[in-house]
Amino acid sequence: MSTRPVTRAGFLRRGVWLEGATVGWNLLEGVVAVSAGALASSVALIGFGIDSFVETASGAVVGWRLWTELIGRGDAERIEQMEHRAGRIAGILLLALAVYIVIDAGRRLLGFGAEARESLVGIVLTAISLIVMPFLGWVKLRTARALQSGALRADAYETIACSWLSLTTLLGLLLNAALGWWWADPFAALIIVPLVVKEGLEGLRGECHDSD
Repeated sequence: MSTRPVTRAGFLRRGVWLEGATVGWNLLEGVVAVSAGALASSVALIGFGIDSFVETASGAVVGWRLWTELIGRGDAERIEQMEHRAGRIAGILLLALAVYIVIDAGRRLLGFGAEARESLVGIVLTAISLIVMPFLGWVKLRTARALQSGALRADAYETIACSWLSLTTLLGLLLNAALGWWWADPFAALIIVPLVVKEGLEGLRGECHDSD
């Protein structure tokens, strides 16, 4: 039995669905992470949650772009301008997040803030994210190649980067819960700063939408 090849419209529908799933998951992830992080005084968990909201904005913009092409509306140049604008806004938010992490994690390591407490909710959330995000990123990359979409490709790598945030945050939470190493939480938060800054600068310069 032969399978019918997927058309461009089919890949566009898949991309819209993937971005919808990304937005929905990251909204839930962000709310739970920030709430749990505030309760546990976890700077790593709060930073992870804020990054989820930034990724929500990115997913919404890319999803809108794919949907506009799917229904045959919108000017291509205008869509491209919106992508660049959204990328710059996301870049500014990510750089602000990096500053927040450095200041908050730094003062906690120096003993000027509350020590992070264990968070079972945070552990479960980041463990699930470590499964969900790589899968979403992989399917997005395949779809981006089929569509030759630089915007979807960039968003796919942002989703994959979120997996690394999940891993470092989870490690910090586990070390704190298992060994009582309260400093592991702010230390884990500082580890993700270079990645956050890199993504922020690329978004600010509009590099993430320039090429495939």
